[in-house]
Amino acid sequence: MDKLTILGLVLGVSGIMAGQLLEGGGLSIMFQGAAFLIVFGGTLGAVLVQCPTKVFVTAIKMGRWVFVTPTMHSREFARQLAEWSVLARKEGILALDARIPTISDPFLARGMRLLVDGNSAEKIREVLDVDIHAWEQSRWQAARVWEAAAGYSPTIGIIGAILGLMQVMQNLGEPSRLGAGIAVAFVATIYGVAFANLVFLPIANKLKSIITQQVEVREMIVDGLVGIASGDNPRLIEIKLQGYFD
Repeated sequence: MDKLTILGLVLGVSGIMAGQLLEGGGLSIMFQGAAFLIVFGGTLGAVLVQCPTKVFVTAIKMGRWVFVTPTMHSREFARQLAEWSVLARKEGILALDARIPTISDPFLARGMRLLVDGNSAEKIREVLDVDIHAWEQSRWQAARVWEAAAGYSPTIGIIGAILGLMQVMQNLGEPSRLGAGIAVAFVATIYGVAFANLVFLPIANKLKSIITQQVEVREMIVDGLVGIASGDNPRLIEIKLQGYFD
């Protein structure tokens, strides 16, 4: 569990609530079901219209990364690649074939198969670079779904404000009903801006950061496998891989 994410959300919401209290307002007025439905439902609808089903589903699945960041295993991969380079130097690349069943990471396993099959360093890099590019583009599209939600949310909040004001105008002769309409009007705007800046946009940016880190891990794997295929000195490969952590 990413404690920083939880802390950020708690601080953000608490700051808004504390500010409301310091201004002399009550907290109950901040909870308006109609305003929430307008903003959340409208934003969700706009996002669904914009993106393909596959991209949307991927975006929802990736949302959990903000709270439970995927384990990178980058140092473990670097250590394994360094060990495999020594083994390949001593016994030949075919000696690595027995290591493939023990590899849990699909990308690393695919690269090892390409290496053991006798492909050149250039071919290994070419194939794996295509894999990295496709994976990265797919995840970036999913991250942009959250970014799009951050763009739509404030606008939907304004729509909610207008609807609330329309209700107010229709009930000018009934003062008892004016308060509810005004509350929905302003709270909808708050919800729209708050969702965008406290939830959707931070999630999008954090996902982009995680994607960048995962791409770097894959690039490190490619460098290690290419080094082994080229017959580079194991010590040189180890030093090159350590450069990813400096």
